[in-house]
Amino acid sequence: MTTNVNPPAGAAEQPCAGCQMPPASADPAKAVTPPPSRRNFLRSGGMLSVSSLMGTAALMAPTGEAKAATEWAEHFQKNYRLMTQEEKAEARVRLERRYSDEYSKKVAVDTTEAQPGVLMGYALNIRKCIGCRRCVKACVAENNQSRGSRPGERIEWIQVLRMERGEFAKDKMNQGYPEGLGIQVGGNAYSPAGQVLEGQYFYEPKAVPEKDANYMPIACMQCEKPPCVKVCPVRTTYREADGPVVIDYNWCIGCKMCMNACPYWARRFNLTTPVLPKEEMNPVTHYLGNRPRMRGVVEKCHWCLQRTRHGRYPACVEVCPVGARKFGNLLDPESEVSKVLERKNVFRLKAELNTFPKFFYFYD
Repeated sequence: MTTNVNPPAGAAEQPCAGCQMPPASADPAKAVTPPPSRRNFLRSGGMLSVSSLMGTAALMAPTGEAKAATEWAEHFQKNYRLMTQEEKAEARVRLERRYSDEYSKKVAVDTTEAQPGVLMGYALNIRKCIGCRRCVKACVAENNQSRGSRPGERIEWIQVLRMERGEFAKDKMNQGYPEGLGIQVGGNAYSPAGQVLEGQYFYEPKAVPEKDANYMPIACMQCEKPPCVKVCPVRTTYREADGPVVIDYNWCIGCKMCMNACPYWARRFNLTTPVLPKEEMNPVTHYLGNRPRMRGVVEKCHWCLQRTRHGRYPACVEVCPVGARKFGNLLDPESEVSKVLERKNVFRLKAELNTFPKFFYFYD
């Protein structure tokens, strides 16, 4: 509601709303600028004043409303890469306060940055993997992934593909099409021949490893030349100096362009509000890593930054029962992953795309 105020006698009359104003000039020197006045100042700063008051009210809310106050402050914060050290510290304190209140436990949000002289690398022995999927479960528990039962609520960063083994059999040569000839379509096309890449994503065997199956785990390849980073319109995903490709969740707009650009199907989208029970929430988090996400953002593997930047292995490496997974510094010639690259038969998935993954597969 507005209040009409009569101007004092002798004051200059204000132009009426219906009066024609001269067109604005493209020349800044000729631009028509209204004379400064208290009314113009208040009018131009009105919206900002309202926003400032609302923000102040939110930040001064009682401790029980810490979540609302923090979300308001997060709404106006910069992209993480552009923050000063003081701003990063403030963001960390806000999140720790909100998460601790939300999950009823003391939550730490780490902001440790990349260490100089470190380039993380990963290697997986494709012949040792038994398809037990313990790596998947450990990753979900460690990285606070959504674990609901309804569509869109279950998120797993690691996918283990089950691939059948087979061979070319002589007795199938005449079972193709046309029948009895097997010329256009050979008989061995109807059964696994060698190792097929069209593996099963979901399988529940009674025991692993299965007799006629091989397993191929797939996750983010942490590319040196990541196509997902190129297409992000808000630059919320980027490659860190020590190798992992990360996401600033507060700046993600949920456009899914990075998901479409990734050739490894390594990114997941929070279609619904993530389901993360309080008792199962891992309180040791990293700002660019496993801190709780929100609805409408993309997430992915980051090689457990909350662990690896403090000298620990990723959770999937620690839990592997057969030691198929190796992790280390690619710039250190004595690291496990460097020794694998030096001594084993190594390949990278979809190397022809020139994404230069730092995730290597090898076999003895």
